Amino acid sequence: MIRVVVKRLLIGVLVMWGAASLIFLIVRVAPGNPATILLGPDATPDQVQALTAKLGLDRPLIAQYLSYLGDVARLHFGDSYRLGGPAMAEVFGRLPATFELMLFSTLIAVVAGLTLGLVAAARAGGMLDRVVSAGTIALQSFPTFWVGIMLILVFALVLRALPSAGAGTPAHLVLPAVTLALPFTATVARLTRTSVSETLREPYIATARSKGLAQHQVLFGHALRNSLIPVVTVVGLHMGGLMGGAVVVENVFAWPGLGTLVVDAVSNRDYEVVQAAAFLIAGVVMLFNLVADLLYSQLDPRIRLEGAA
Repeated sequence: MIRVVVKRLLIGVLVMWGAASLIFLIVRVAPGNPATILLGPDATPDQVQALTAKLGLDRPLIAQYLSYLGDVARLHFGDSYRLGGPAMAEVFGRLPATFELMLFSTLIAVVAGLTLGLVAAARAGGMLDRVVSAGTIALQSFPTFWVGIMLILVFALVLRALPSAGAGTPAHLVLPAVTLALPFTATVARLTRTSVSETLREPYIATARSKGLAQHQVLFGHALRNSLIPVVTVVGLHMGGLMGGAVVVENVFAWPGLGTLVVDAVSNRDYEVVQAAAFLIAGVVMLFNLVADLLYSQLDPRIRLEGAA
């Protein structure tokens, strides 16, 4: 197991180097000069040139890249000229809110998705199965931002049951978390339904039923456990993907997380914050994928991770 973790971490270092390089190139080729945005339209060319030099943006691109890699190795991304503080500190300051939203939406998606998938698999081919299948397709078809707006209209403006934006109370978390969770719920439900249905056709399930076990004992004690491996894979991958989806949701609901920070940083060409946030998101995605890989052997001892003895 230790060899596997070390191997995956070494691969992760290469992945993070590639991600850091790609982030550097993207923000540098984007149109616009941070000095012009910071100084405003009334700034003189001399003022813009002086601030550009102060920010180090007048140096050759390769010099900026090498300096940037050295800073990345120390997790130092410089100071945000817009926020007036270290870029990584600003990112870490917003990270708890994004994690709160991401974890709560994941909990909703996993619980609801597993429940719907089990119900559909237990009644495969029946009315409930068809309703769940149609519902999950619909959930995956609607754009996230549209779902968020519709939830605001219904629950905040019409019913006045929940706040439409902001943070600070558990009620503020409900609408953005549900919005982020809905397409994820559909994915978990469809995968659970397929996996459990296949497992229920295995010979050992017939043996369990012949022993007089009740339907819920067969489903939860035998079928579900042996069907969780593909679900864990999807959950691990989607938890990283939720970091990206949170950008849209956080801006719809004015949630004070990484999403709103990144959008503001991109709009203002705040290179340091964009680079720090994108690098951190890449690391979180890689970490979730590693955890999902390591969980495989715990769910099914027959599985041997690549490289394990």
